Amino acid sequence: MSISTTLGDTGRTQLGDRRVSKASAAVEALGALDELVSAIGFARSLAPSPEIRRRAEDLQRLLFEVSAAIGAPASAEPAAGVRGVPAEAVAEITGEVRRLESREGMLSDWALPGGHTAAAAFDLARTACRRAERALFRLAETGEAAAPSPETLAFVNRLSDLLWLYGRVLERDSGVESALRPAEPKPAPDEA
Repeated sequence: MSISTTLGDTGRTQLGDRRVSKASAAVEALGALDELVSAIGFARSLAPSPEIRRRAEDLQRLLFEVSAAIGAPASAEPAAGVRGVPAEAVAEITGEVRRLESREGMLSDWALPGGHTAAAAFDLARTACRRAERALFRLAETGEAAAPSPETLAFVNRLSDLLWLYGRVLERDSGVESALRPAEPKPAPDEA
């Protein structure tokens, strides 16, 4: 057995029970999700926080479920094992976003990526997430394959917020200032 079957040399690939163009919206969405899972994995490998590493791994596993749902046979019914993101996962990630953004000063400014290696990796994962989100919405509009559920679309939208927040948490926990616009220096007491 080999991973190199040569069957894709003509620009078509297997998707569930059918051959489709490698330029199809479904294949584009699957590629974007693959990139996102890998980007989160890279960020996870650099994160000093065990909690963020654990949560990032959970997110990767859930994104594999999204890919499985998109790549399922066209004849598959949700009851036949096609899964995506459950509503509880959307509520959980929304709660996590709300909890992190409520930290003092968390939303005071945009961040300039690059001051902390792991945070910058989460920023890259966030941009991959936005690309995956756009690809999933395009797929939903085409109706070409198993359309992403509304929960899946909401989850991926929230996920980009969470990835951004993880970057900010890592910076703050490391004492790194990443604000896009540096704070105005406060005048010395004798200058006021």
